[in-house]
Amino acid sequence: MRVKITVEVLPKEGLADPQGAAVEAALGRLGVVAAAVHVGRLVVFELDGAELAGIEGQAREAAARVLANPVIEDVVAVRVEPLA
Repeated sequence: MRVKITVEVLPKEGLADPQGAAVEAALGRLGVVAAAVHVGRLVVFELDGAELAGIEGQAREAAARVLANPVIEDVVAVRVEPLA
């Protein structure tokens, strides 16, 4: 079975987010009042031959160990979708 894994990573709460601040300021210049803007990453990959049982746990562990810097980032979502 082939699955698609989607991982969302954001800066930890309370840490400086210069990209988020820049986006918030740019939105303000467009007349869009936004607050608490955070800029993170979206990582998407596919696995072949994956068993659905247990794959989400494996994906979460891989995300925490490889895709996010645990000192400054949090993995906020991991989604697993079977592909046809």
